[in-house]
Amino acid sequence: MNISPSRRVRDIKEYYFSTKLREVAALRRQGVDVISLGVGGPDRPPHASVIEAMTEALHDPSAHGYQPHVGLQVLREAMAAWYQRWYGVSLDSDSEVQPLIGSKEGVTHISLAFLNPGDGVLVPDPGYPTYSSISRMVGAEIFNYDLREENGWQPDFEALERLPLERIRLMWLNYPHMPTGAPARMETLRKAVEFGRRHNIVIVNDNPYSFILNDSPVSIMQVEGAKEIAIEMNSLSKSHNMAGWRVGMAVSNPQFISWILKVKSNIDSGQFKPLMLAATKALQAGKEWHDELNSLYASRRKVAEEIMEAIGCSFDASQRGLFLWGRIDDPAVESEALADRLLAEARVFVTPGSVFGTNGRRYIRLSLCAPEERMREALDRIKAMK
Repeated sequence: MNISPSRRVRDIKEYYFSTKLREVAALRRQGVDVISLGVGGPDRPPHASVIEAMTEALHDPSAHGYQPHVGLQVLREAMAAWYQRWYGVSLDSDSEVQPLIGSKEGVTHISLAFLNPGDGVLVPDPGYPTYSSISRMVGAEIFNYDLREENGWQPDFEALERLPLERIRLMWLNYPHMPTGAPARMETLRKAVEFGRRHNIVIVNDNPYSFILNDSPVSIMQVEGAKEIAIEMNSLSKSHNMAGWRVGMAVSNPQFISWILKVKSNIDSGQFKPLMLAATKALQAGKEWHDELNSLYASRRKVAEEIMEAIGCSFDASQRGLFLWGRIDDPAVESEALADRLLAEARVFVTPGSVFGTNGRRYIRLSLCAPEERMREALDRIKAMK
């Protein structure tokens, strides 16, 4: 037999965390106690009312069939109301909001909706690896744009102007930025919208971290004219402790949303009705929910800063989001080597910055998604290393 995979499978690697978590799981099966500070998956449940809403809906006999690809109207209305409440952005729930099975799936839908084989796509370095892997899957040409610490991890739009922009159709943004934690700047978002309008490039801001350790959530849709050229993805994964529930959204103008829906309707069959009703409940959470969550993360963040110092890394205290990003002070040490040593000697799993691009090779990322007592145990283990 002479069977080979498609070129798209040959051109991508398995997702880093898929392979690394198998390694961690194998160590744990051997009885090794590994403390994971690698993945940004909240370790606490959603609000009790969200679980109650899901439980109640499960008993409805009509709740178990196929659901509309556009999502329940009550969910779309809740998403639009959420944008109005927190960002001051008005959206038509019928035509400018599309529920997603998480932002990661949204990256796929948007890429398929806007990119033809050979089209150019702007991908940040460092940045979320899925932007690159999905771009390769759809046959797009990747143009990495540099984000650097000395520039606050913001795009250099003058440098972008020197690229063959006539070939580029889409640009990925992600602010607050993952992995660096760089806060969203309205100046950057305005420049991005102007850049996109001037060159007919769709700007996509991936915005799941705006509520984490941040008192002033920002949306690209707050920029005048953004809706004409931009799409924003948002998610309940981080802000509402619902990572495994897979609830996200895309917001934009009716034309863009209709194209995304055309792709989505041919890929999935909609979300589970009880899940959508529970998500509707989650979106109604008040400031006290976010304050409580951020109090927890702020306490953990202090321990993460101690860990960074213990492993010889410097960091910017203004970072936002679920992670702490640190620069390795020793120029002779690479991020993968340091991460491997921490796993082997301290049994602490951290993420090497090289996973996110060449500009991340000198950095380490720590997740805040572990109980504080486990983070302190990780700190003690690291301090005990020779």
